[in-house]
Amino acid sequence: MKSIFYKYRKFFGVLLVFSIITIYLFYVALKPNKTLPIFNPSDVNPELVDSTVQYISKYHTIADFSFVNQNGKTITQKDYEGKVYVADFFFTTCGSICPKMTTNLAEVQKAIINNPKVMLLSHTVFPETDSVPVLKAYAIKHGVVDSKWNLVTGDKKAIYTMARKSYLAVKLGKPEQLYDMVHTENFVLVDTKRRVRGFYDGTKKEDMKRLIEDINFLCTE
Repeated sequence: MKSIFYKYRKFFGVLLVFSIITIYLFYVALKPNKTLPIFNPSDVNPELVDSTVQYISKYHTIADFSFVNQNGKTITQKDYEGKVYVADFFFTTCGSICPKMTTNLAEVQKAIINNPKVMLLSHTVFPETDSVPVLKAYAIKHGVVDSKWNLVTGDKKAIYTMARKSYLAVKLGKPEQLYDMVHTENFVLVDTKRRVRGFYDGTKKEDMKRLIEDINFLCTE
C-alpha cells in the first residue's frame, strides 16, 4: 500500500490541490455578498420619525443643512458631499449616555482618521446652551479632530427637523415645548448618496465594531 502511494504521490498531490481549490471556489460562489439596507422613514420606529414623513417608503435622503461648528465655521451638506459619514445627537451637559457615546465615537474617529472618504457629525439638541465656545471646550476635552468631526449647533427648529425628518433618530420631547426633543443612543450611518444605511447603539462596543466594518464596506461599495 505504501509503495502505491509513493508511486502515485504526484497524482495524489495534484488531486489534493485541485480538491482544495474546487472547495474554495464553491465557497466563494455560494457565500452571500455583503449588503447594507437602505432605510426609509416607513422602515423606522415611528417614535423616531416626524409624522409628516412616516409614510415615505423609498428615495429618502438627508436634506440640505446649515449649522455652525466648534470653530464658528458654517457647515453645510457640501462639506459632506461624496463622503460616508456618521451622524448623532447629544448635548454637552448630558450625564447619562452621552459620555459613553462620545468616547465610542472618538474610537470610531481613530479607526477612520486616515480615510479621506469618512467624516463624523454630531448635533447638539440643546443649542440654547451649547454655544460655539462650549462645543469647542467639549471638542478639546474629547480629542475631536476638526478635519474629521464637526460638533454643530444652530437653530433649534432646524436641528429638530434634521433629527426627525432626515436622520430618523430622535424622540419627541415635552409636547408643551416647541421643538423639544430627546436624543437616543443611535449613531446613523449615511452613504455618499445621502441615504441612511444603518443605525448603531452608540453605547455598545460590539455595535462600534459593526459600524466600522460597515463604514469600510460603504467606502468600497
